[in-house]
Amino acid sequence: MFLINWFYGILSSLGLYHKSGKILFLGLDNAGKTTLLHMLKSDKLGTYQPTQHPNVEELTMGSINFTTIDLGGHLIARRLWLEYLQDDVSAIVFLIDSSDQERFRESKQELDRLLTDDQIGKRPFLVLGNKIDKQGAVSEMYLKGALGLDGLTTGKQGGPTNNRPIEIFMCSIRNQMGFREGFQWLSQYVQ
Repeated sequence: MFLINWFYGILSSLGLYHKSGKILFLGLDNAGKTTLLHMLKSDKLGTYQPTQHPNVEELTMGSINFTTIDLGGHLIARRLWLEYLQDDVSAIVFLIDSSDQERFRESKQELDRLLTDDQIGKRPFLVLGNKIDKQGAVSEMYLKGALGLDGLTTGKQGGPTNNRPIEIFMCSIRNQMGFREGFQWLSQYVQ
């Protein structure tokens, strides 16, 4: 409940009290999308089976309504990602397992495919480098370079931009750290 109240407080303080939106949770399989979605919904950590079908959840915090969609990250699911962009999507959250360096190249390919698709336009893009609590997790600077985001990010303070708002935040969903700051950054761009 703490996380829900905290998230509600952030959105309310940023003038998003009566707003609603749709957020896509994307990333390779095993990055933590479903875990994050359930953490935001119930403030509880759990172990979940790989996502086989789109997982749609309504998050209501006060009078703020968000539809979150976890599309899964296995190869077949990734083929459907762009189809969901035809809907009125407010923002994209892209998760990466920061401890699985063998899959950084694959993550970069998927991220590049999304960032160059015209359907996405200038929608805000939050990249979460998850699992920083695991051995082998890389630094933010290393991950930013591996994903080709050097020079493309908006900055942690955010603010007005003529380009697509995009930023990377390192986090551990398991330890409930880092992703709150990412959502705080993202909230200023959700229309």
